[in-house]
Amino acid sequence: MYHYNEEELKYLKLLSKNFPTVQDVCTEIINLKAIQNLPKATEHFLSDLHGEYESFLHILKNASGVIKSKIDDLFENSTTQSERKKLATLIYYPEEKIELIKKETEELNQFYKITLHRLILICKHLCSKYSRSKVRKAMPKEYEYIIEELINSNANELDKEYYYEQIIDSIINLDRAEAFIIAISKLIQRMAVDHLHIIGDIYDRGPGPHIILDELLKYHSIDIQWGNHDILWMGAASGNKACILNVIRICARYNNLDILEDGYGINIRNIAEFAIDTYTHESQKEFEPKLAKSDIISNINTSLLSKIQKAAAIMQFKVEGEIIKKHPEYHMQNRLVLDYIDYKKGTINLDGNKYKLNNTYFPTINPDNPYELSPSEQEVIDKLVQSFKNSEKLQKHIQFLYTKGSLYKVYNDNLLIHGCILMNNDSNFRKIEVDDKLLQGKDYFDAIEKIVRQGYFADEDSTEKTNGMDFLWYLWCGENSPIFCKDAMKTFERYYIEDEETWKEHKNPFYTFCQDENVCKEILRDFGINEEIGHIICGHIPVKYKKGENPIKASGKLLMIDGGLSKSYQETTGIAGYTLIFNSYGLVLAAHEKFSSTEDAIFQETDLHSSKQIVEKVERKRIKDTDIGKRLQEQIDDLSKLLHAYKCGIIKQ
Repeated sequence: MYHYNEEELKYLKLLSKNFPTVQDVCTEIINLKAIQNLPKATEHFLSDLHGEYESFLHILKNASGVIKSKIDDLFENSTTQSERKKLATLIYYPEEKIELIKKETEELNQFYKITLHRLILICKHLCSKYSRSKVRKAMPKEYEYIIEELINSNANELDKEYYYEQIIDSIINLDRAEAFIIAISKLIQRMAVDHLHIIGDIYDRGPGPHIILDELLKYHSIDIQWGNHDILWMGAASGNKACILNVIRICARYNNLDILEDGYGINIRNIAEFAIDTYTHESQKEFEPKLAKSDIISNINTSLLSKIQKAAAIMQFKVEGEIIKKHPEYHMQNRLVLDYIDYKKGTINLDGNKYKLNNTYFPTINPDNPYELSPSEQEVIDKLVQSFKNSEKLQKHIQFLYTKGSLYKVYNDNLLIHGCILMNNDSNFRKIEVDDKLLQGKDYFDAIEKIVRQGYFADEDSTEKTNGMDFLWYLWCGENSPIFCKDAMKTFERYYIEDEETWKEHKNPFYTFCQDENVCKEILRDFGINEEIGHIICGHIPVKYKKGENPIKASGKLLMIDGGLSKSYQETTGIAGYTLIFNSYGLVLAAHEKFSSTEDAIFQETDLHSSKQIVEKVERKRIKDTDIGKRLQEQIDDLSKLLHAYKCGIIKQ
């Protein structure tokens, strides 16, 4: 006979309140065991979104091509390609597409009837791998009963055929067809992807990171691994001056100041006026913004962007210098670049080499104290800090990143990281000192994540808060940052020195050794993952697909999925992003072609074409093989103990 200790009995008595009888316990055990044997749900992994909201939102809507594939599988022999394209577009953009169809279609009721039958069939197939309870929870409440009846009825059974058709006819006759199509299309989108992983870098370069985050806030199941660009905005939201100035400089560089002004209500008027007044009579060629081909911008606006960018950069170098001096443990003294300038000769001495500066106009720098802010610069920065900290929407987005995000995640035997595991040149894990302890691998990630959270949540003016804020900046550009992964960030050199040799930023040795299967297995073991079935999934470094680089490395143990969703990287990669799909049959990598626009998708029915590559095929996985399945088994074990306690009379029913 099993003997329960005091703690177990206390827990089982609490559990008995939810399951007060033997029958209740048995019913729940049967239910959980049944769920365990359903097919594993589909996970999608995306990386390095970089504000490209149109492409990203379309990928969400078409589930990386999964919905189109389902349409082709079901209707290839009964419909034309044109009809299938229209149906796919209707599912992706139901509100907009219905308005167009209403204008083009004479027999609208006939269209509704055919479309409803097709949508119900698609929905039925997508929902078949989930429990009825889970599907019901995902349904729009106003149509829950009707959808459940339609997707669980067999229209081919004679007894049900009239019943089924009567529901469809009633929807149309009561003028609810349009609303019902919208509702079931969104349910199809919802059921195509069960869980979404964002492997970092939502922010910077593209025009709509705030739009992406608005969408992610509503997403049903998601986790995020912070990238260095995300960390930069997290630091800016906490009030770190260096992070704020980097954010402004990058927004000006990519013509994205609208993100700050319109997206987050951040007032940049002061820095704009300061830049115009300070950098007046000289060329700003090295600070010209990087414009997309589609950008239409006047010379006046180009000049303003250049001046704001330069003003932010000079202030950035100054406040970064303050942080470096404050934290000798960062070992970044070689980045005190303003100390190495000969302001009279217009040269700089770096690593024993002298270089001519391509611009020597530094009206706010005092050569005797180059890191001192001018009164005007100090005023600008103070106002920016307040504006960032008081932006309600920015704070909401950053709090979401903290809630759903982390530096790494272990999920279903996969290690998700944005960047790298820091290594030395001998392939051993690099040991870094944190709070007087030498840490590496997982232990280092755990320790620095605590510091990251203190930088935002610790009490104002506390040592934990100020050091955490500084460390957020360090993770943006420091050598021992596992999300930056380079020896130095050469911002100054890229602006001021023509010799491109000085621009080079050397990657951490991880990017050499990650090709080795044994190294990847060692990393997986360090994070407590089964090395035989686990994978490392990361982004950060764009894969040069057009040059033949393979995103699948180390015999499939490591998958790099930054394929250039950001337009600024697409010339390098030759594609427009990757999605990794992990379903019950294994891992599939989808490489996406360029997405034209949402407007084209709706009006021209263009889709985002993707070529798919099987990474790993497995015997069909069930929920019992996943992390959720393990948690369900723990519940089953607890319920089995409660059942035993009931039967032995230890606990009363």
